[in-house]
Order: sequence, then structure tokens, then C-alpha cells
Amino acid sequence: MAGLWFEEFETGKVYHHPITRTVTEMDNMMFSCLTMNPQPLHIDRHFSAKTEWGQPIMNSLFTLGLMIGISVNDLTLGTTIANLGMTDVKFPAPLFQGDTVNVTTEVIAKRESRSRAGAGIVDFHHKAFKQDGTLVAECRRQAFMRKRPDQG
Repeated sequence: MAGLWFEEFETGKVYHHPITRTVTEMDNMMFSCLTMNPQPLHIDRHFSAKTEWGQPIMNSLFTLGLMIGISVNDLTLGTTIANLGMTDVKFPAPLFQGDTVNVTTEVIAKRESRSRAGAGIVDFHHKAFKQDGTLVAECRRQAFMRKRPDQG
């Protein structure tokens, strides 16, 4: 399993995820369509050209999902039970088609589960940056994580 077990997480550790992703017009169109979001800021180049952005901006929920998705391979692949919640979600700068996203994750806190002996809760702080270093998204996320199975 590529994901980490609860015991392997260290509070304060920062992960610089090696996977990066260039976002495209198709990403924006498909995600907006799949989520029934007709916002012209995402899907109408002519409309967007007349705004302060001058071009379509990426759907913020796509950006949030991509940021967390990039972290999965390094942190939670096959070792998570569930997401418990996300807070403090922010989009301090726009992400545009053609930008390339890279992500960092800091382990903010962890504690053993009070309801399940084989699990714990890990608090992550995810940050997404575009290629010039501009922060485009961040959030705190709580994940319900499996403990390492008994080896005996």
C-alpha cells in the first residue's frame, strides 16, 4: 500500500508531493458540466474575457478536489477509512487553464480514535500552488486513518 498508516504520521511533517498537474479547458468544462454548474466564469470564454480575469477561471471545487487528490498517493492510498471533514477552505488567487499545480501537505495533528481501536484521526493542511509559486488553494482536512494491521 502506498498510503501511510496512522502510526507513520508525524505532527509537523511537511510533504512536497511529486505529482504535478497542468489544468485544461476540458477539465473546467467537464467538471462544471458534471456538477451542473453553469457559471459562465468557468465555461464561457467570451463572457470571461469581459471580467477582471480576462479569461475563464478554474472551478474552485475542481481545484479543491485536485489539491486533495494529488496528496492521496503519498498519504492515504488504501489506508484511509473516510474523510471526516474539510474546514478553512480558501482560494486566495485564481487558477487559470494552462496553469500547473503542485501541492504540499503538513500534518497538523493526530489522535487515536475513541470509537474504533484500529484507527486514528489525522489533521492535514493542504496547500496548492501554481507554477510561479502563487498560493491558489488551501484547506484543513480531517481523515479517519487505519492503524497498521497486526502482523501476527
